[in-house]
Amino acid sequence: MRLVYFTHSLASCWNHGNAHFLRGVLSELIARGHDVRVFEPADAWSLANLRADHGDAGLDAYRAAYPELSSHAFAPDTDLAGLVDDADVVIVHEWNAHDLVAGLGSLRRADARFTLLFHDTHHRAVSAPEEMRAYDLDGYDGVLAFGETLSRVYRDWGWGDRVWTWHEAADTRRFFPVDGEARDGLVWIGNWGDGERTAEIENYLLAPARVAALPLDIYGVRYPDAAKAMLRDYGAHYHGWAPNAAAPAIFARALATVHVPRRYYTTILPGIPTIRVFEALACGLPLASAPWDDAEGLFRPGTDFLFADTPDDMTRILRDLRHDSDLRASLATAGLDTIRKRHTCAHRVDELLVILATIGAPSHSRSTPA
Repeated sequence: MRLVYFTHSLASCWNHGNAHFLRGVLSELIARGHDVRVFEPADAWSLANLRADHGDAGLDAYRAAYPELSSHAFAPDTDLAGLVDDADVVIVHEWNAHDLVAGLGSLRRADARFTLLFHDTHHRAVSAPEEMRAYDLDGYDGVLAFGETLSRVYRDWGWGDRVWTWHEAADTRRFFPVDGEARDGLVWIGNWGDGERTAEIENYLLAPARVAALPLDIYGVRYPDAAKAMLRDYGAHYHGWAPNAAAPAIFARALATVHVPRRYYTTILPGIPTIRVFEALACGLPLASAPWDDAEGLFRPGTDFLFADTPDDMTRILRDLRHDSDLRASLATAGLDTIRKRHTCAHRVDELLVILATIGAPSHSRSTPA
């Protein structure tokens, strides 16, 4: 199968969490013998911001961890037909420009031979529906949505059985337990963003960590001065951005982590965990979570991780994690087991190939007889 993927950025994961999952999926496809090409806009804001903060050295960890991956920058006036003329499957991520999305749909309507899918991994379909409805998806063969509640939005928009739920997952080629580190305190890797979960971060992470007397290390971007001041007030240590490929080593130095879901994923898009849940559990890191509804039964709450219904619950859980090594070991074993059985990028590639077969798209590798 010749697969072409249009992403916002493959090289940069600066405030671009979809790159984590995409790297794992494409790496798995390549390992299975598929021909994969990736295109990203020359002016991708994620890459520009990464280079502004860290220079080209900010890409070193990605390059070292994924030597088989590469992407090609394209300009707005690039001839799209030339990029996809021999593709079997083309997948377009939702962070791409409207003109690009429409242009590829136009090629498909003109009887291009490839199967064309739109990949939505964000909450804008409910938080800014006018932005998503502005995409011209006429000509697309279907939509890949990263949660069932998001799939229902597209079904309501008329996609019917041409939308498939395709959750994110852990890249277990890179995310696995790392031994030999002295573990101490909590770690949280997450971006501050527009501050819509400020109260949740304070109530379910900063305050409980302080009361439980657990050191707290925080990594991420888009932290305004007020956010940094809040972290200092609570005694948390802010380290700035860390490349995703460095996360397993960062996780290995911590006793546990905390999941603080964004508000849209606790209200109108329940059942969608962030990529960090999959990655932390894949690294064998005990996890405590602020409230969200695992509506699709992806995990075993209480076994794979612990839910805190209130800030007081979170404080109690963190104290338990601090003092109970058997509890930490049980959570680490159970969470890792669930990831390996259900939520790896290899599982998602299997799911993608089934979807492609369902709609009659080529799905065999070039090294396998047709």
